[in-house]
Amino acid sequence: MRKFIKQTRVNALVVAVLLLLAVRSYGQVQIKGKITDDKGEAVPFVSILIGSTTIGTTSMENGDYALAPSLQQGKYTLIVSGVGYKSERASFEITGGSTEIIRNIILKQDVLGLDEVVVTGTMGATSKRELGNSIATVGAKDLQFSAATSLDGALQGKISGAQITQNSGNPAGGISVRMRGPSTIVGSSDPLYIVDGVIVNNDSRQLIDLGGYSQNRLVDINPADIERIEIIKGAAAAAIYGSRANNGVVQIFTKKGKEGKPAITFSTQVRVSQIRKKMGFNEYPFAFNNTTATDLAQTPVTRYDYQDMIFRNAVGTENYLSVSGGTSNTKYFLSASNYYNQGIINSTDFNRNGLRIRLQQKLGEKASITAGANYVYSNSKEIPNGGINEAYGALTGFIFSNNFVNPAVDPVTGTYPSTAPVAVLRRTNPLEAIARFDFGQRTNRIISDVQLNVKPFAGFNINYTLGLDNYTQIATAYIPPKNTTPTQDGGFSRRGDATVFQINNDVNLSYTKNVSDWLVSTTGLGGTLQYDKTYTFAATAQQLGAFGETINNGTIVAGEFRSERTILGAFAQQSLGFKDRLFVTGAARIDASSVYGENNRWQFFPKVSGSYVISNEDFWKDGGISRFLNSFKIRAAWGQSGNLTAIGPYDRFTNYGPIIYGSQTGYVSPAQYGNFNVKPERQTETEIGADLSLFDERLSIEFSVFNKKVEDLILNRTLAPTTGFNNRLINVGTMTNKGFEVMAKGVLIQKNNFKWITTATFTSNKNVVNGVEGNGVLPFAGGFSQVAAVNGYPLGAFYSTFFARNNDGSLLLTPAGLPQRERGTQGSNGQYTTARDAAGQPVGTILSKVIGDPNPNAILSLTNEIEYGKFSFRMQWDGMLGFDVFNFTRRVGERDLYGGLKGYEAELKGEVPKGTSAALFSIFENYIEDGSFVKLREISASYVLAPKLWKLQNVRFTLSGRNLLSIDNYSGWDPETNAAGQDNAVRGFDFVEVPIPRTFLFGISLNF
Repeated sequence: MRKFIKQTRVNALVVAVLLLLAVRSYGQVQIKGKITDDKGEAVPFVSILIGSTTIGTTSMENGDYALAPSLQQGKYTLIVSGVGYKSERASFEITGGSTEIIRNIILKQDVLGLDEVVVTGTMGATSKRELGNSIATVGAKDLQFSAATSLDGALQGKISGAQITQNSGNPAGGISVRMRGPSTIVGSSDPLYIVDGVIVNNDSRQLIDLGGYSQNRLVDINPADIERIEIIKGAAAAAIYGSRANNGVVQIFTKKGKEGKPAITFSTQVRVSQIRKKMGFNEYPFAFNNTTATDLAQTPVTRYDYQDMIFRNAVGTENYLSVSGGTSNTKYFLSASNYYNQGIINSTDFNRNGLRIRLQQKLGEKASITAGANYVYSNSKEIPNGGINEAYGALTGFIFSNNFVNPAVDPVTGTYPSTAPVAVLRRTNPLEAIARFDFGQRTNRIISDVQLNVKPFAGFNINYTLGLDNYTQIATAYIPPKNTTPTQDGGFSRRGDATVFQINNDVNLSYTKNVSDWLVSTTGLGGTLQYDKTYTFAATAQQLGAFGETINNGTIVAGEFRSERTILGAFAQQSLGFKDRLFVTGAARIDASSVYGENNRWQFFPKVSGSYVISNEDFWKDGGISRFLNSFKIRAAWGQSGNLTAIGPYDRFTNYGPIIYGSQTGYVSPAQYGNFNVKPERQTETEIGADLSLFDERLSIEFSVFNKKVEDLILNRTLAPTTGFNNRLINVGTMTNKGFEVMAKGVLIQKNNFKWITTATFTSNKNVVNGVEGNGVLPFAGGFSQVAAVNGYPLGAFYSTFFARNNDGSLLLTPAGLPQRERGTQGSNGQYTTARDAAGQPVGTILSKVIGDPNPNAILSLTNEIEYGKFSFRMQWDGMLGFDVFNFTRRVGERDLYGGLKGYEAELKGEVPKGTSAALFSIFENYIEDGSFVKLREISASYVLAPKLWKLQNVRFTLSGRNLLSIDNYSGWDPETNAAGQDNAVRGFDFVEVPIPRTFLFGISLNF
């Protein structure tokens, strides 16, 4: 008993001592000071953080800050950072007891972004100076005056190494993004998008046929809510994301609350959009009586300008309200917005309404939780354009019309006349499509996340993210009975629904340790569990009754599809920094996806990168070279990543379909034969580059050379008829992208009240496809089979018929003087030796070859930003050079059967033989045009006032323009659009897609 009492006393004494030591090891400290810039002016709302902790605050409007943490004895670092400023560090030491520490910090402007802090992969924040690969960043200031509808559209011309194109001028746009060239053939080349840790869906679903155009779901995200964007371009950097990173990664960070009193921002805008240029139309006042080549008789006609009847000056508005603020423990940000944009085609528009909230809460001294939610409701009124799959549509009707027919409605009968010749397949009267068709889409979407961050001890960080993206997209279409369409005279109704649910769980751990005064180590581990499911339903009705627009008003055909997919992943990464000049990173990730068979389900993706900041060496600092070449870094990276977009969740199976026969249910064999041995497409990339700054950091240059090779491409192989199947997905073929990218940014003038910054980017890439089986040509239906993957050529090359020519290169004409297609060997008389048909055309094998390439040789941009006192000005030019466009629009519009475009006038005037347009119609080489363009993409001017009214901080007036001018030689509306929408393989295919409008915007922003 005594022994027990004695032992108890000893234990109590030990506990008391430990408690005393614990109490004494902490010190109550008061840290305060003022944040100013190098001009001595206060810098508000910058972040002040005690390194290796969650303890921090934000500077007040007058630049003051204050912290009162309870810290253990030891040495600490105060880290001060803000957008547009170089990070500064100040050390202090806690020795126990109550201490007051004053640290006044002077921040220098980081105009060139050399000291930007980026979130690389899932490893947390890192300075760009330390990276072994190129990462592009775009801030809110670069987006706010773009006048773009969607976030990806606002990125045009702002990133080196990226080809961003707007495929349609519809009010909701339709954007394609390619990082360093395409990375797949049958899948998507759009990057992986992550918003505040949430992997978001960016599908471009065509639930109703609008002629190739479709909305991509990034249109749901309001650019006004974005704080910054980080773009990881290639596999060398994105390998840590594993099987979904072949196309690069775009990380989007939205605005969040800052410590201080409530800050209120309200902005309102009005915009006007109009067609930038019209196509030349046929104004010749005569028409041939028939298409017989020998009959030249004509009849007087009146020609109509259909474009004036179809297009309009469209108006739009946008209103935005945000409130943010908080304390050192709790911060909040709320925003609400309404966006309305009319289309330049009559009766089209897009409306988006959004509500967003983001909360940050500290949980003691070592943990914090962040939660956010973004709800969006959008709806649109659409007009179909026919095109790829169907013949009904406004612009399809326009190009297939005889423009000597007045398309206006008959005031007596209320009916619209057919505007196409009776002898051929008729097309829709475009004015009827605008007035009577009712097509539309609406989307309900919520993107939300919860993030828990814990720092249990110095240097160790644990982060858990739960992300959710859930939306339902509903599209409806209605064509009333008794119309001018070629296929739906009995009426047409369709409804298509898509519900997408996806969730991602990510746990990331990192530990940073100063091993010695010359070595810093950062170790990271992480895991992810991702799940998504998609439900689609479509029902179509034809032969409708006289009243009612829903599908139950006619003969119904319905279909449904459901899918699920699960992805598992884990990674490990180790980074080492030697003497603040040499940085090395190695990482590996393993992934498994349920879309592949068990033998190929698990995949391994490694990466390694390194950078050497030579300018941090003593010999550089002490030498004369540092006077003009201030910083110089060389870097290199190698990595692998995968792609999941080329195969569906159940494509490895042989999926039999249900069929009803004699009131009994059975199953029918599919066209595609399953394959359990298909494995993911794999990309390997090597990147080498250099970053440097010159002339007292007034000029920075980033240069990268990349070599991407994609192996195990998933393609459809055509099977022998004896197999009972048409095709099978297999891994075959390779694709390479080799190129370089440069970004130069210079501060041309920087004085007290005047600053001029110029940024230029240039990208060149050569894409080549190989390994296509059969005859080495894989045509794509989205380009009427005139677009293909051809061995030895870039993806999407135009592969079709071409002119027959003499040895001197001149056209080989028929005896009637008409051009003809190449068919092979010519005889001694200069004509083909094959037999001829009744029209005198040779019969025999028609030859095809690569006649054009839609991939640009160069992508470039030039941006100038000027600030003079309270006035600011921005002008951005960007363009693509050295690519071809297949002008299918001109092919139809110049044909004698329709003849609505200017090019047909030559035949009517007798300048070329009658029948020339009919002969050219089958020679596709004739319609390949140079699509090279340089556009005035953005221009804006703004002025800031600070009136003493209603507690206003400032008022900003802005006048902006977008796509105001295009320098090109293209005969169509716009060389940038694409009738196949966001199709990865079919690019540069123009078939009466809505032209990209010229837009003017005036806005007012109030800050309280």
